[in-house]
Amino acid sequence: MSTNSSVNEFILLCLTQDPRKQKAIFGVFLMLYLVTLLGNVLILVTIKRSRTLGSPMYFFLFYLSFADACFSTTTAPGLIVDALSQQKTISYNECMIQVFSSHFFGCMGIFVLILMAFDRYVAICKPLRYTTILNRHVCSVLVILGWVGSCIHSSAQIFLALRLPFCGPNVIDHYFCDLQPLLKLACMDTYVINLLVVSNSGAICMVSFIILLISYVIILYSLRNYSAEGSRKALSTCTSHFIVVALCFVPCIFIYTRPATTFPIDKVVAVFYTIGHPCSTL
Repeated sequence: MSTNSSVNEFILLCLTQDPRKQKAIFGVFLMLYLVTLLGNVLILVTIKRSRTLGSPMYFFLFYLSFADACFSTTTAPGLIVDALSQQKTISYNECMIQVFSSHFFGCMGIFVLILMAFDRYVAICKPLRYTTILNRHVCSVLVILGWVGSCIHSSAQIFLALRLPFCGPNVIDHYFCDLQPLLKLACMDTYVINLLVVSNSGAICMVSFIILLISYVIILYSLRNYSAEGSRKALSTCTSHFIVVALCFVPCIFIYTRPATTFPIDKVVAVFYTIGHPCSTL
């Protein structure tokens, strides 16, 4: 427990307090989580064992699947268990671990999506230099930079979370620990910390989304030089990528780029990027 806090556990309100709806939530999200976990593990094993899936696209897909499996595991099991539990509590230390791990793997997933967009850009716009530009050494360095960037981001988040003093209410109107609902419970002026959250998480979401949009615009513009069949194949790949991007970034931007205000719909929106997004990458 933090020395700044007299609270040693939090109560999670989850998605609903209705017992019948909680049973439905248990069934639906258990199925989604199992599909996400097993699907991503299958992708990991297939890419690792296959000798034909050695291109940069599959190299990045391997790490996206790993990040998605870990990211969904930071939030989904708690939501599933709490749906049938009478006591929906999480200790202070577990809450801080969840803040760090969810931001670490979530940020890693975002960075890998950017790398995959870069991979598509090089493959479509510079096909003759594709294997030269994205050789295995370059791909490895890019992924390592992604891990380092994710660690810096999540370390900044946990640093802010540990500075929050909790001395009163300990009920979180959410299904997992995140900085926004925690800021609402802190017994201090959180204006500056919220600005730091927006400049950290909000900036990463917004800047990454803009970069991805620009990359897809360039790719689509480049397709005018391709044959009808080639354009169709490239457009099909880019469309699936863009759906994944939209499911990830639109909810994130809604949550992390606004002032210190929480809405009841926040936890429903969070479902799209914590559970929906990892499942959509399959």
